[in-house]
Amino acid sequence: MNTATSQFIRLHATDDVRQLALQAARYPDVDMRLALDQIAGWQAARTKLPTWAATDDLLYPPHISMEQCSSEQTARYKARLAERLCPHPTTLVDLTGGFGVDFSFMARPFERCTYVEQQPHLCEIARHNFALLGLAQAQVVCGNGVDYLTSMPAVDIIFIDPARRDAHGAKTIAISDCTPDILEMASQLKPKSLYTIIKLSPMLDWHQAVADMGRQGMPVSEVHIVSVKNECKELLLVAEGEKATHSPLRIYCVNDDEGFSYDDETEGNAPQRILQGDIAPGNYLYEPYAAAMKCGCYGLLTARWDVAAIAPNSHLLVSDHLQTDFPGRRFRISAVTSMNKKSLKTALTGIDQANIATRNFPLSAPELRKRLRLKDGGHHYIFATTDATGNHLILITTPCP
Repeated sequence: MNTATSQFIRLHATDDVRQLALQAARYPDVDMRLALDQIAGWQAARTKLPTWAATDDLLYPPHISMEQCSSEQTARYKARLAERLCPHPTTLVDLTGGFGVDFSFMARPFERCTYVEQQPHLCEIARHNFALLGLAQAQVVCGNGVDYLTSMPAVDIIFIDPARRDAHGAKTIAISDCTPDILEMASQLKPKSLYTIIKLSPMLDWHQAVADMGRQGMPVSEVHIVSVKNECKELLLVAEGEKATHSPLRIYCVNDDEGFSYDDETEGNAPQRILQGDIAPGNYLYEPYAAAMKCGCYGLLTARWDVAAIAPNSHLLVSDHLQTDFPGRRFRISAVTSMNKKSLKTALTGIDQANIATRNFPLSAPELRKRLRLKDGGHHYIFATTDATGNHLILITTPCP
């Protein structure tokens, strides 16, 4: 990076990148493509990677790598996971380094850590950034992770983040749809680490992935479904190596660093308690966080939090008394009505806007909004669903503090 480019980046750090691109001819000494990548990268990092954004002179990759990299929040979660698995961390290897965000947070407590990436430009960026981030123990290897695995010594933890083969996301139901294919690598991974942490798309079927890994002789001891602001971001599998303790499968449901866990064998198949009787004003309604819905552990939710499902497929739960620690959004029901016009008119008196969601209901949310003639937003939340006896219900609620 020449001096003109460096000065341009500092001067225009907060400017609109699209407008700067139109002015490229005015700055012949500036490497405009590099400058715009750095400005856009830093602007994205202010929200996604605040610790990085606060570190001067870090380099950022082209937009696609910034878009695909982990957020600081999810990277810190993986760092805590790695340190819990290995209380006295010694060696870590990341076989799919990428931009290096996950590696930079996970590697800090390890005595020796290796980042492996086959794209030379990302390796150059990693060497530069790791030095500025204080990771003097980090070794950068430019090469294929699968090839490196063959010759590397055994380590405490291997981290791997395979990519989906289909750029359009068409194949997302099996771990074998990823590149590199973890199932093909299982026999090599198992003797090379105590634990392998596998980062997958939350679109993947975790039950299938766990079963597939088990068939390859590499059992999974932990599944972590990680959400941020109620949006599933990552699926993490912890697979055991030859010297691990072979623990029973435990599932972790996390939203914004809060959540719960359970033993899949003893609690994962708990029967779902279905509401017996009617829903009444004054009852409480619960919508599980996205991570809990991804787990599909509705029976566990009804058992652990003393709530009941409105119907087997409603994905909404109710209780007489407020469960303040329920892992999801909580609402107080102010009115319950059918789709009868007269009943609806009475229940909606004084309400001209609402947030609308439908669960197991014949109309979509936009269709119901049009039918009810309500504007979007406001303090009221309307849930439309079907109860266990087939009745279509409209639940008018307000959020619990």
